[in-house]
Amino acid sequence: MGWNWLEEKRITMKLNQLFWGAGIVAMLAASGCGNGDAGATGSSASTSTASGKPGGTPAKKGEYKIVMIAKSSSNPVFAAAKTGAEEAAKELGTKNGVKITIDWQTPNSDDATVQAQRIGQAVTNGADAVLISCSDAAKVTGAINGAVDSGVPVMTFDSDAPDSKRFAFYGADDTEAGTQVMSELAKVIDGKGVVGILAGNPNAPNLQKRSQGVIDEAKKYPGIKVLGPFNHAETAEDATAEVVKDMNAHPEITAWAMIGGWPLFSTSLMSLDPSKVKIVSIDALPAELGYIDKGIAPVLLAQPVYDWGHKSVELIVDKIILGKDVPKINKMELIRVSKDNLTEWGGKLKTWGFPVDAKYLPAKK
Repeated sequence: MGWNWLEEKRITMKLNQLFWGAGIVAMLAASGCGNGDAGATGSSASTSTASGKPGGTPAKKGEYKIVMIAKSSSNPVFAAAKTGAEEAAKELGTKNGVKITIDWQTPNSDDATVQAQRIGQAVTNGADAVLISCSDAAKVTGAINGAVDSGVPVMTFDSDAPDSKRFAFYGADDTEAGTQVMSELAKVIDGKGVVGILAGNPNAPNLQKRSQGVIDEAKKYPGIKVLGPFNHAETAEDATAEVVKDMNAHPEITAWAMIGGWPLFSTSLMSLDPSKVKIVSIDALPAELGYIDKGIAPVLLAQPVYDWGHKSVELIVDKIILGKDVPKINKMELIRVSKDNLTEWGGKLKTWGFPVDAKYLPAKK
C-alpha cells in the first residue's frame, strides 16, 4: 500500500493552521532581515513529499485549488502565464476527472512581503499547492518553507527561491539568458560600443543572474564598454523613464542589453534612431514586434511565458494528483525572434490569446 499523502496533508494543515497566524509573523520578520535559509533545515513526512520524493499515489479528491502568485499583475508576461495556467487546469481537470481552479493572488506591483503574506493566506484557505514567481527570494523563503511544513507543496516559476523547500522550478537558466542577450547584441553592433544594461528589480534573483551573465559575456569583447546595471520598477513607464534618464546622463550609449522587455511593452521608445541605438532584449510580446520591424531591436529573445503557467500546472498535477516524481529543475529555452521568423512568432502569440497586429501574422492560405 502507498503512503496516503492526502490524509497526512489534511491532518498537518489542521494542526498548522492553529499556529499559522503567529508563525507567519515570525517568518516574515526573519526573511525581511535577509535570512533566506530560515526553516530550511530539518525533515518531516510532509517535507519529503514537497521535495518530490516518492511517497505513493495520493488519494484523489474531487476538487483542487492552486494559488498562483506572480510578481506583478501589471506586467503582461504574467497575464499570459495566468492564461496558460487556467487552460492547463481546465485541460488536465477534464483529463483526470477532477476540478482544478487557479486562484490568482498576484500583487498589483512587485512586493515580496505581500507575496509572503499571500502564501500564508493560501495555507489558511486550504490551497492544495502554491505556484510563485519570487520578487525577492530572501523575503519569501520563510513563507515557502512554512507552507511546505504545513503540507502545501510549493513550486516556483520564472524567478526561483533555490534555498527554500519548493519542490520544483520552471524557467530559463538566467545566467545563460544574460549571456545570450550580450552575445546577440555584440553581433548586432560588431563587437564595439557603449552598452547600457536595463535590469529591473535589483532584488529579483533571476534578474541578478541575467545581469551578471551580460557583464561576463561583455568581457569577451575589448571594444565593448558596459554601463549599469540600471534598475527600476518593472513597468513600461518606469523602465522608459530610466532609459531616457540614462541616455541623457550618458549620451555615449549606443546599445542596450535589456534583461527584460519592460520599456518595449509600449511605443514610447519607437522614436529612437536605429542607426544610432540598437537593442537586444528578453521578451517578445505583441507590443514589442514593431521594434523588430523598425530595426531598433533586431533580435528579441522570447520567453514562452504562456508555458510558465501551463507547464507549471502540468508539473503540479503530476505531483499532487498523479503522485509522480517531478524534476527539481525544469529548464525553459528562449526563442530567438527576428525579421526572419517574425510572423511565425506572431502566430504563436495569437494562439496563446494575445491580440496581434495582422501584419505580424502568417499570410492566410
